[in-house]
Amino acid sequence: MLGVTFPGDREIALLNFSDPTPGVGEVVLEMKASGICGSDLKYYRAPKDIGAFRALFKGLPTVAMRDEGPRIMGHEPCGVVAAIGPGVNKYQAKIGQRVMVHHYSGCTVCEHCRSGWVADCEAPDAVSFGWTAHGGHARYMKVPASTLVPLPDELSYEAGAAISCGSGTSYSALRRMNPNGSHTVVILGQGPVGLSGTQWATAMGCRVIAVDVNNERLNLAKRIGADAVLNPNEVSIKEAVAELTGGRGADFSLECSGQSSAILDAIGCVKRWGTVALVGISPGTTPVNVAADVVVRQINVFGSRTFSLSLMEDCARFAVERRVAIDSIFTDRWALEQAADAYALLDRQSSGKGVFLVS
Repeated sequence: MLGVTFPGDREIALLNFSDPTPGVGEVVLEMKASGICGSDLKYYRAPKDIGAFRALFKGLPTVAMRDEGPRIMGHEPCGVVAAIGPGVNKYQAKIGQRVMVHHYSGCTVCEHCRSGWVADCEAPDAVSFGWTAHGGHARYMKVPASTLVPLPDELSYEAGAAISCGSGTSYSALRRMNPNGSHTVVILGQGPVGLSGTQWATAMGCRVIAVDVNNERLNLAKRIGADAVLNPNEVSIKEAVAELTGGRGADFSLECSGQSSAILDAIGCVKRWGTVALVGISPGTTPVNVAADVVVRQINVFGSRTFSLSLMEDCARFAVERRVAIDSIFTDRWALEQAADAYALLDRQSSGKGVFLVS
């Protein structure tokens, strides 16, 4: 089977891999949709030189992507169960079952794994599918049965792929903030994660102010529910949000771009006692005046990374019950053979969400 790999320096290689066979406790999925995530860009852009690559990701298990041979990318997998290995019971998987994949597998016994936050497992053999183990950008994918989350019949495979990372990540952050219809939420960065955050916050009844430097993405945010859109190249976000909220500031902000300027705007635009969730990963140091901007104003700031197994399932249920049109954030659908074009477009960071339709 063909699999999409990243040799480095913005190159794509479609390589042949053997079709996987499930071992004990494992299943093989026939992929239907495999989402393209903005977090892939740091690996897509990474240097081809192995020494420079190791230096860039020093101390992280990600180096296994190169040290142990090419990895099939794709950490937003969704498909159907095609084969079941020994030890998998009927409650875990059935042939033909529609499933999403929680793209982490850990030791199963630490406090993080037991609570469903497998992404936080610190065991040396914990894996992230699509990074340190083969992912979903291929026709088939082998995973432990414990990573499967049922995909409701009401949701498309594309929607399931989105929930498997990007949409699930913004949902998890919003759930930690717990906003409601009386709240104004500013969502900074209207890439795939931010767009999904706009969807969720709108479905939760919130007033949403969407922020991005790209007007095409702002237009899409407006179409899927944002009450107001702001471009930081055109206005001061702090001043504009203050004007939209009668001088009070927003109740919550969700930062999804990882840019230093956006992180400062996320902190600056909320009211006293406001809450800021940081989802985007900054490429460098962000100079926050902790005393003046956080302590004196009594701002709550927290980081939010990915989601638990139970939150992933809850996210899908919420989408069905609130009729959230997850598919509307997709602007591009690709075949695996178009991977070079797909990632070149993602690299420009000007479109909505992309997805590979596999079989």
